[in-house]
This record gives sequence, C-alpha cells and structure tokens, in this order.
Amino acid sequence: MIDVLRETLIAPSILSADFGRLEEDVVKVMDAGARLIHVDVMDGHFVPNITIGPPVVAALAPLVHGRGGALDVHLMIEHPERYVAQFAQAGADALTVHQEACPHLHRVLGLIRESGAAAGVALNPATPLETLTEARRHCDLVLVMSVNPGFGGQSFIATSTDKLRTARAFLPAEVALEVDGGVSLDNVAALVAAGANLLVAGSSVFAGGDPGRRFADLAAAIAG
Repeated sequence: MIDVLRETLIAPSILSADFGRLEEDVVKVMDAGARLIHVDVMDGHFVPNITIGPPVVAALAPLVHGRGGALDVHLMIEHPERYVAQFAQAGADALTVHQEACPHLHRVLGLIRESGAAAGVALNPATPLETLTEARRHCDLVLVMSVNPGFGGQSFIATSTDKLRTARAFLPAEVALEVDGGVSLDNVAALVAAGANLLVAGSSVFAGGDPGRRFADLAAAIAG
C-alpha cells in the first residue's frame, strides 16, 4: 500500500459516482487505469452531510483489490478512532482522519497503523500546516483540502496551490501529499508541479460523460 501512495495518481472519488451503478462506475475507472479509489465518509456532525459507512467499503473491497487497486478512505467524522477497526476490517488500505477532529492525533495514527492501514492526516483550508509539526513524523500521507469538506462539486480554493508547495517542503520526503477538492483538467498539472502526488477527483471524473474516459484524460494530464 505504501508504494502506491508514493506514485503520482488520480484517485477517483466515489462521492460523485452514480450510487445506483456504483460497481459499474468503479469498474470503468479501474479499467481505464485507476489504482486508488477514494471513499469519502461523512457523519453529518463534523461536516454537514451524511454519506457511507463500512458496509460500502466492504462491498467495494473485493472489486477494487481483485483488480489490483487500493481503497483510500477519508474519515470526515467526529471521534474517528471509534471506527478505525471497522473500516480496516472492511478493507480500507489507507485511513485519513482530520487533524481538527483528533485532540489525540498521535494515538489515532498509531491505531490506524496497528490496524494494518496506512495512516493519513487531513487539513481543512483554514488549518495551518504547522499544526502537523509533530504528527508529520507519524503519518504516511497528508491530505490538503482545497475546498471546505462536506459536499462534492465545489470550486477549487486558489490559495491551496501555495499551501501544497509549502507542504511538500515541510513534510518528510516519504510522506505522500494528497489534494482533495475542485481538481480538474484546468489545474491538475499545476497541482503536481506544486508537489501533490495523489489527486482526488470526484465530479471531474463521474459527473457527466464516460467516467473511464474522463479519468484517462486527467491521468494523461499529470503524466505529461
């Protein structure tokens, strides 16, 4: 799993997929070359939306793992430590928690690693990178939110590019840098140039047209 995190990849987010045809949508993007599927978990408390839980991860895991992929699960929830074991047992390969939701972040990152998953920390747009001065040594990835979490289809916050550039210099070389929110053909190349190697894409993959083709276009844009 750690090796996948070090690659430069588009991570399609199923938040924007058609849940009536979820398996079909995931198959299309994986057939087009996707190796990391992003799963947004929201509880209606930490963020103003409710999405999915461990049963959906468990349903996706055989499909994704069977095609050589990994599940990147983003916990936008309060008290994420209560659910680490459930998501890991369901098949999550990486679990990312929010710095803002974890007063005992070191402990939570340890729980994630003990569960067998890679440990990630997410930062909301207004949260400074410096809050990870200690935690950056105890995680496998840092996720910079480039929208305020809670809903798909939001516009990219322009200052996030500079935050990514600063983050890449701030983080140990082995820690992956992920960006989530408003990722599109218009900005993927600039985000990679700023230091991001994992780019979460929801509506730009799944909202309109063939998701396999839309994924392939984004992947081509970061490969060039």
